[in-house]
Amino acid sequence: MSFDFDAAVVAPFRMQPGLRRLAPGSPQLTPLAPGSRHQREKLAVLSAFWPQALLCAEGFDPAPALHALVAFAAGEQPEAWHWDGRRAQAPRLATAVDTDGRVEQTAPGRFGLGDEVARCLRGLPARWRLTALLSLAFAEDFAVVDGASGTLPWLAVALPSHWAPEAKVGRHFAEVHASVADNALLLKAADSLVKLVTGPERWERFVWNVTDQPRLHAHPDRTDRDRWRHTPVERAWWRTERQTFVPLPALGQAVFTIQVEVQPLAQALTTRERARALHDAIASMSPAVLAYRGLQSVREPLLAWLAGRAADRAADRAAVPPAT
Repeated sequence: MSFDFDAAVVAPFRMQPGLRRLAPGSPQLTPLAPGSRHQREKLAVLSAFWPQALLCAEGFDPAPALHALVAFAAGEQPEAWHWDGRRAQAPRLATAVDTDGRVEQTAPGRFGLGDEVARCLRGLPARWRLTALLSLAFAEDFAVVDGASGTLPWLAVALPSHWAPEAKVGRHFAEVHASVADNALLLKAADSLVKLVTGPERWERFVWNVTDQPRLHAHPDRTDRDRWRHTPVERAWWRTERQTFVPLPALGQAVFTIQVEVQPLAQALTTRERARALHDAIASMSPAVLAYRGLQSVREPLLAWLAGRAADRAADRAAVPPAT
């Protein structure tokens, strides 16, 4: 996993930007294997709920940013993505799309019936097919940050974390984060953050939560509003995001990438130190943050379980592979 646990999970917990410069050579995109978990969930969303995932503000032309993004993908991940200025091809998916929206299956598919990707793309409006192929080729979701307006005018987000992309498109960065609990630091820094991430440097940040369900796609329309009803804390899930910014300084924009991962919480806590760090971070959350993250009702049992993990030497032993 690309999530940096030790850098991200700290106490006291604060809602803050948490940006750090990307190390030279660090990739920003993660190619997907045919039929992978991310790909299957994205296929389902783009087939059934694409108007909630593929969004563009009225009057915004996404072509310059999109073409810059697909060119970046071809440069960073040439085995997974090809682009010649008019035609994109995802070799692992055996599918290509022209800028006019024409879809071509270039070889027999490698999972399912073999034509899942092409069928999904042909079911979309032509203007969204290039974006959708990019989304299916990589684990990341994408959004354009516009430096001049401070807004998110374009989104391709199939795997949101309990938020609705259709409610965020076209809104200012500060508006997007208006509902975030304890958001004073984020809102105060909004304009500076937009200026920073749309500059020439590359940045990353990490987001995490403990959740009651394992799906990558967590749109609020398709998650149980009565959180934790069916999930005891010992079967909780660890949901993380690695977020990066692909700079497009010539356009005064950046592409915001979001890589979501979900795994069993017990699996993520590979040492007692990690269990203690998570315990202390959650214990320091304000009531508003706990409510925002859906943890208010399980705070006490979750803290008790984490304290037990932190005290259990078996957790350390389980993290050490047996000798061969």
